Amino acid sequence: MISFAGGLPNPRLFPVEEIADATEKVMAREGSAALQYATTEGFLPLREYIAARYRERKGLAVSAENILITNGSQQGFDLLGKLFLDPGDGLVMESPAYHGAIQAFGVYQPRFETVPLLDDGIDVDLLERVCESPGLKMIYTVTNFQNPSGLSYSAPKRQRVAEIASQYGLVLVEDDPYGELRFRGEQLPTMRSYTDGAVLLGTFSKTVAPGLRLGWVCADREVIEQLSYAKQATDFHSSGFAQRVLYQYLMDNDIDAHIAALTAAYKEQADRMLSAMDAHFPPGVRHTIPDGGMFIFVTLPSGLSALQLFKQAAREKVAFVPGQAFHPFGKGGDDSLRLSYSTLDGDAIEEGIRRLAAVMEREMSAAGSGV
Repeated sequence: MISFAGGLPNPRLFPVEEIADATEKVMAREGSAALQYATTEGFLPLREYIAARYRERKGLAVSAENILITNGSQQGFDLLGKLFLDPGDGLVMESPAYHGAIQAFGVYQPRFETVPLLDDGIDVDLLERVCESPGLKMIYTVTNFQNPSGLSYSAPKRQRVAEIASQYGLVLVEDDPYGELRFRGEQLPTMRSYTDGAVLLGTFSKTVAPGLRLGWVCADREVIEQLSYAKQATDFHSSGFAQRVLYQYLMDNDIDAHIAALTAAYKEQADRMLSAMDAHFPPGVRHTIPDGGMFIFVTLPSGLSALQLFKQAAREKVAFVPGQAFHPFGKGGDDSLRLSYSTLDGDAIEEGIRRLAAVMEREMSAAGSGV
C-alpha cells in the first residue's frame, strides 16, 4: 500500500540521537526533579524560549506569561472550546477545515458556520456577511499551508480577518502547526500582528517530534490564566519530563538548521508529487500548489465521487483521505481529496500518483465524463 493519507512528519528526519543525548543530560543533571509534578503553565525556560522566538521572528510583544504548554495543538482546541463555546454558539471555520479541530470543537456543540477558502485565504466578503449573524463566538483559521488544502493566507487577508474579528468582538484563533515548514516565498505576519486579542496555537510536533506531544497556546495573560484553570481539570500539566528534554534539545542544537533540512526534504517530495500529478492526472482534475507544509488538495471533475474513488484506489493499493472528513458532519467535499507527500520517497510518490491517475481515468470513463 502506498498511502498519501496520513498527515505525519517524516520519521527519517526525527532527531533521534539528539533527543537521546538531551534525555541523558536531563536525567543526569535534574534526576528526580524532572520526574516530579510540574506547573500547569509549563516549564518556564521553554515558555520563555517560545516567547523569545515570537519576538525575534514575528515581532510580537509577548512573554512567558502569554504562553501555556499543551499536549499538542489538539489539547489547545479542547481548552479553547471549554473556555469559550457553549452549545449553539456560532463557530466560523474554513471550508475545507482541519478535521481534528472539527472533532475537538464539536464536543462543545457549536453551530458550525463554514466559509470557503480561496487561493489567497478565506473569502473575506462572505466572512463578513456571516459575522453579521447573531450568536457568533469564534473564528478558527489555519493561515499557513492549511490542512487539508495546503493553501496560505496573503498578508492583506490576514489583516482583514483580524479586523473583522475585532469589529464583531469574536475570538480569533490562528492555528499554525506548519508555519515553520515554508519552502517557497517569504514568512508572513501572524494574526496577532494585527490584533493583540488573537489566540495563536503552535506545536513542536512538526518541527521536532510528535511523540513528545508538546504544543502551546499564545494569548493574552487573562486568557492564559483561564485556560490554565481548565487544563488543571484535565491533566494538571503536560509532561514536565518531556518539556525539560525538549528544552535541552533546543539549547544543544541549531533548530533553524534542522528546520531547513525538513523544508528541503518536503520541497523535494512536494515537487515530485506536483510533477507526477501534472504528468499523469487526467484533464479536469485540479490541485493546489503549496508553498510549504505537508499537503496537496485535489478537486475532481463534476460527477466523480471521492468516496467511490477511494474504494477503487484501495484495490490498487493507494490511499488518500476523502474530502468529507474536512467538513462538519461530513456535509460537503465529495468531489475532493487530500494527499500528503511528507512520509514517502520520490519513487513511491511517482508510483502512487500513477496508480491513482489510472483509477481516476477508469472512474471518469464509467461516469461518462471522458478523459
